[in-house]
Order: sequence, then structure tokens, then C-alpha cells
Amino acid sequence: MEAKQKKKLMWQVPFLLLLVVGTVLIIRQQQSEPYQHCKGFIFGTVYNVTYQSKTDLQAEIEQELKKVDQEFSMFNDSSTVARINRGENPERSAMFQEVYQLAQTVSRETDGAFDITVAPLVNAWGFGFKTQQMPTPQQVDSLMKIKDQMDFSAIAKGFGSDVVARLLRRHDISNFMVEIGGEVVVQGISEKRLPWKIGVTKPTDDSLSYNSELQAVLNVTDIAMATSGNYRNFYYKGGKKYAHTIDPKTGYPVQHSLLSATVLTKDCAVADAYATSFMVLGMDRAKEVLAKHPELKAYFIYANENGDFDVWYTPSLKDKISE
Repeated sequence: MEAKQKKKLMWQVPFLLLLVVGTVLIIRQQQSEPYQHCKGFIFGTVYNVTYQSKTDLQAEIEQELKKVDQEFSMFNDSSTVARINRGENPERSAMFQEVYQLAQTVSRETDGAFDITVAPLVNAWGFGFKTQQMPTPQQVDSLMKIKDQMDFSAIAKGFGSDVVARLLRRHDISNFMVEIGGEVVVQGISEKRLPWKIGVTKPTDDSLSYNSELQAVLNVTDIAMATSGNYRNFYYKGGKKYAHTIDPKTGYPVQHSLLSATVLTKDCAVADAYATSFMVLGMDRAKEVLAKHPELKAYFIYANENGDFDVWYTPSLKDKISE
């Protein structure tokens, strides 16, 4: 019996040694492999991608982003959504269908708070491509009936981040961060061999985005994150502040205490859509949605009774936050 055990052990030891040596070599190779950095302009905003690879993939990254732009850009006259909005009937690709169906799902889950047909109302209230003119109640009522104009801007950046993340995974890249206009996907570790640090901007009246003071830093990995807020896209008219978030149910800008909603989940397009939805719903109703969706993590910044900033976040984020 002892001889059999010794013989078995003799076979196991070389195997274990090979396993250890192989693991050490893989770790060394990973540590020596450089991190690439690329950035550019897409969807009317800036993108940044950091990833560990010997290969420069910027050309492929931009090719993937152009595919998304060709489907959903409001700035591209030949995009699928622009053509639909002009009354044409272009072929709807698998990519278009994927995002359209996701938008419908989030709309159902948020009782219509997420609505890709709200663009005419947003424009009428002074955002998008129109002038800053207050619509009359009659105009609001009329625009509420228009449901043939689509705007994917509240989900396209998040989806674009997902598309780039998919490309990097296809190249077997395990450490990366993709960011498009504040919508982020992270995986693995950063150049510092630590989880990625993603900032949540403090909500200040800063429509020109000069102020980038952080409210908190989240130490996260293998997750996507998106933020929506009422503290940058706004204008004043007649001494009153009008936020860019329009409630699809009323046709008017929302007025509640929630200033910023950050959502973390597996896919950035999902996080993007829910962050926008929560800014429509406000704190209490957003918490009701979160209770039904444990896969969503959230970090809210709101104005308390004294008008000061306060925060609320899902318990699952507690050990991820650096104040």
C-alpha cells in the first residue's frame, strides 16, 4: 500500500511543480505586458479606453464605435434613428433591435419613466437642438401625443461602452476600463494592480462642467457604471431653474430632491437606462424599483431638508466607497 502511495506521490509532485511554474510565468507575463491608452470623440462626447495588451486596438475600437454611431446618433443624418425620425423605413439591424428591446424592458420595469420617445418634449424645454423657449401648456399637451420620434441618447453611450468591452474580451483582454462620456465598464485590475477607482462627481450648479470635484470614489471591478444628474444640463428662465430630465408622464421637468443617480450592474446600457429612469422617478420610487432588482447597485446624491448634499446607497456598495 505504501509503495502505491509513494508512486502516486511521485507523479503528483512534478505535476504540481509544473502548475506552480506555469502560474508564476503567466503572472510575470501579465505584469510585464503594457497598458494601452486611447481616446477620441464619439456621440458628441469624449471616450477613453485603458487596457492591458501588447497590441494597439484603437482602430478596431473606433470601428466598433462607428457602428453604434451609425445606428443611434442624433448628430449623424444617415444614422438609423435619424432616418426613422424623418419618416423613412430603414432596415433595423440586430444591434438596433437589441437596444430598442432593452429600452422597452426598462420602460416596463420603471412604469414608463424611461421613454425613448420623449425627445420632442426635451427639445421644447430648451435642450437638444432647439432654442431655450418655455413651451405653453397647449404645446406640452400636443407634444405628449407625438410618439414617432426616437432618441437613444440616454442609453447609447452605455451601450457603446459595452460594445468596446465585448471587443476587448474577444481579444482575451482581461484588464481594462472603457469610459464614454462618464459611462464606464471595468474588468480585472488597473495598472496599479488594484481594483479600478471610479469617481462620482459632486453635484454643483455647473452647466459648463468646469467643476469636477468628487463626492466619492468607488473601488470596483468586473462591473459597469453610469450616472445621470440634474446638476449640469439646465437653464434659468424667469428666475426659475429648469432641469433637463423630463417626466414622460407629465411632459414637464422633474422637480424633486434627487440630484444625481449612479447605477452599477453587469451591462452599461442597463445602468445608463436605469440611471436616467431614477432621475425621473426620484428617491422613493427609485428605491421601490431597486427593491425588485437586486442585480442593480445605486449611489444617490440628494438635497436634504436643509438644502445640503446628502447620500444614500444600496448596502452592497458599502465596502466599495472611499469618501
